Amino acid sequence: MSRFDDLPGYAASIASLIDAVNLGVHIASRPLSRELTERSGLQTDLLVDLRFVLPARPLTAEGLAALYRYNPFNRSEIDVQITQGTLVAGGDGTLRATATALSFIASLYEAHAAVTGELWAAQADRLPELADLAGRLLEAGADGGGAAFAQASPPHEPAGTPPGVLLFNRLAVLRYHRADAHADAWRGEGLTAAQIIALPPGPARDRIEVETNRRAARPYESLTTRDRQALLLGLSALDLP
Repeated sequence: MSRFDDLPGYAASIASLIDAVNLGVHIASRPLSRELTERSGLQTDLLVDLRFVLPARPLTAEGLAALYRYNPFNRSEIDVQITQGTLVAGGDGTLRATATALSFIASLYEAHAAVTGELWAAQADRLPELADLAGRLLEAGADGGGAAFAQASPPHEPAGTPPGVLLFNRLAVLRYHRADAHADAWRGEGLTAAQIIALPPGPARDRIEVETNRRAARPYESLTTRDRQALLLGLSALDLP
């Protein structure tokens, strides 16, 4: 069996790459993101985090709790968004993005297009295939994801979004599929979010990681061995700051 056919092992390996790509683009984008935030006069952390969610669908209480299960939002942080006019609360308890939020997110997408276009210029010919593979994984994970993945997927993809931004956001959403798999694994051990954060290395954590990888591997079953190889090697080749 090749390393591309050991699906739990593959899921573990590519998870670290996905995290690295996600973090790398955020680091490279910080100057432009900071400039946008200062220009807007808004508190924008949530808008940046949920840039691919808020234009696509309402934010539910369950979805918000799942997306931030390790760092829960308190009501005051949501109240800031409502007060500054970026979120509006519905009678059903959902939160929706306002025109102000959508305008900021549109500018953020433009910033990410500029950053990924420059950062990955040498790999530009690979980006459409990588974005397509990531999109196929999101489709394959639709039936097996949890509350975070359901809230985040599919991501907001306006017409004309360049492949670098498609890849960046699709990988960000795919991280929530693994996050849900991890949550299912530690719940299976009878733990809470706070307890898994504090859990030291040992047999229990090892069991949780094995089960996380098993669950997180399911979308990768939809790809051929060649596809899995292309995705892992393609992400490995991307330039990062």
